[in-house]
Parts: sequence; structure tokens; C-alpha cells
Amino acid sequence: MGFKCGIVGLPNVGKSTLFNALTQTAQAEAANYPFCTIEPNVGEVGVPDPRLDGLAAIAKSAKIIPTRLTFVDIAGLVRGASKGEGLGNQFLSHIREVDAVAYVLRCFEDGDVTHVENRIDPLSDADIVETELMLSDLESLEKRVNALEKKAKQGDKDSKALHAVVEKVLPLLREGKPARMTVLTDDEKPLFKSLQLLTAKPIVYVCNVDEASAAAGNSFSGKVAERAKAENAASVVISAKIESEFAGLAPEDRDAFLADLGLKEAGLNQLIRAGYGLLDLITYFTVGPKEARAWTITQGTKAPAAAGVIHSDFEKGFIRSETIAYDDYIALKGEAGARDAGKMRLEGKEYVVKDGDVLHFRFAN
Repeated sequence: MGFKCGIVGLPNVGKSTLFNALTQTAQAEAANYPFCTIEPNVGEVGVPDPRLDGLAAIAKSAKIIPTRLTFVDIAGLVRGASKGEGLGNQFLSHIREVDAVAYVLRCFEDGDVTHVENRIDPLSDADIVETELMLSDLESLEKRVNALEKKAKQGDKDSKALHAVVEKVLPLLREGKPARMTVLTDDEKPLFKSLQLLTAKPIVYVCNVDEASAAAGNSFSGKVAERAKAENAASVVISAKIESEFAGLAPEDRDAFLADLGLKEAGLNQLIRAGYGLLDLITYFTVGPKEARAWTITQGTKAPAAAGVIHSDFEKGFIRSETIAYDDYIALKGEAGARDAGKMRLEGKEYVVKDGDVLHFRFAN
């Protein structure tokens, strides 16, 4: 797995421009009018990870295959979307399918680009987006709660358990708070996830700034960062315009381009790192002469489940994994050096995979 990130925001905040740049495609039409993205656009990018290149160089791998990140660009929300304004609910359902949601907020002034609310206020923009998602969640649960309560009273254990979770979420939504603020037990978390609530997703605020503010941000992005910190969310500063120019450059020219602007890395890297942090994702590697490949798993995943990301048969027939820490693989120049130095370990079913592990799975057919 990689992860799937939904991109939402008001019209004309640079959402589709950012999507095009991040995916280096022109799938989404970027234009200065609302609703230029009518159907959700989906794009995949390889997740940049310099560790993979280092491993491949040592193993002389013929192919390098990064893990994948999927972006879903969803049509611009407007005030009243949950009640059918703009494009209404037809696109809200697409958010249910993603792992995290990026709220793209306009943090730049430009008289040539209209704002649907006729003002520049990223916090208010975030409130509009969040409110529409909460209203949609509220409507969804209120349609279900009576039927669940009836089944619960009839003795249906599953309905009783789910009803208890719904009863925890509803008061929050009615108070104007997102579903992700619900306090849950470990047993309740799978039930909560099954509700597929829009505001249950972890969020990252993407501050779309002007070119001059790309390195240090500005007063708009500073306010967003304060809000993100208070909410235990993430925020990144990106200039969609710069990302568009960056995407069009030859790879060998990109480092110099970023350096000229005072930037250490592309916005894509920042967004991926924020997303991985929100979702507690880590990467492990498989390395050999044919290919060096990155695989994404959740922090805390045990070896058999990690093997299952490659193929379900690997998990079913898991015996053990040959495990080398990334630093050891690099320092000892590969698998043979690590084995000779006693740094290759045989790990069993209870082993919790760590970020950067180089693994080779043994399994029974």
C-alpha cells in the first residue's frame, strides 16, 4: 500500500493546479472559474525515498520501484454543498475512499484570481470546508440512528455496539466538531471506521502561497500553522505555481531550481512526509539483482502482515523473515556483508517491522 490522499478546498484556491503539479499530469483542468474539476481526478506518484536508490546501487538492482501515493482531486466545495449547492453531494462520497484529506487553502493575494467568497481568509475557508463535511456526516448518521436503535433493542449485538458508537459521534457533530475528535475504545475503532465519516479522516492543511513566501510562509500560513498545532493536525506551505514549474523541469535541473528559491525540497516531499506522519506509515524494502522495491505499512505491523502487502500467499505461508536494518545494509555493503557481520537476523511471526528494514520472506507454498 501507499496511501490515498483526497485534495479538497473551495474553488479557485489552486487545488487543481497543485494536483497537476504533484502528479505531473494535466488530468485536471486548472482554470479561473468554479467547478473546473467536475469528476474526481486520480493521479499516482512514486514516493521519493533516497534510501531506495542507495540500496539499489549496492545490490546493482536492474529496476527501482518506489511505493505509490494516490492523489484524488475532488471538485471545489462551496458553502451549502451538503444541501446541494454547487455540485452538492455528488462528489462528497469520493472523500470516503481516501486515507487522509488535504485541505488546500488560499494563502496568497492576487486580484486576477477571483475568490468565491470575495476575500482572502484561509481559516474561514477551512471552516466552510469542514462545516460542509460535518453536515454531510450528521445527515448520514441521523438517517441511520433510529434503525440501529430499533435493532439494538431487539437484541442485535452488532447493532447495539454500532449504535453506541453513533451515540458518541452525534453530539460532537451537532456541536460543530469533527468526528475525528470522538474518544473511542480499541473495540470501538473498527466500528467507527465502518461508518465512513468524512470528518473522521486525519487532515493536513496545505497553505498555497505566492512564490516569494514559499520558503518561509507568510502571515496567512502562520495562522493556519497555529490552528493545525492546536488541532494536532499537520500543515505544509506549498506554492502551487512553483510546483508547476518544478514539475516541468528535467530531473537534473530541479535541485538548482529549488536552491535558487531558497527551498530545501519539493512540496510533494513535504506533503508525503506530513501524510505518513498522520497515518503512522513506515517503509520497508525488498532488494535484489532484479529490483529494489519500497513497501508501505502501518507502524506496528508484524512481519506476516507486512509480507501480505506483497502477496496474500506470503502472509498465509509465512515462516520467517531475513531482516537487515537499513543502516547495516548500507554500512556493510549489502546482504553478504551483513550476514558475515552477524547483522542479518531471522525474525518470526511476532516481529514488528521497523522503518527501513530490508526484508526477505521465507514462506511455505
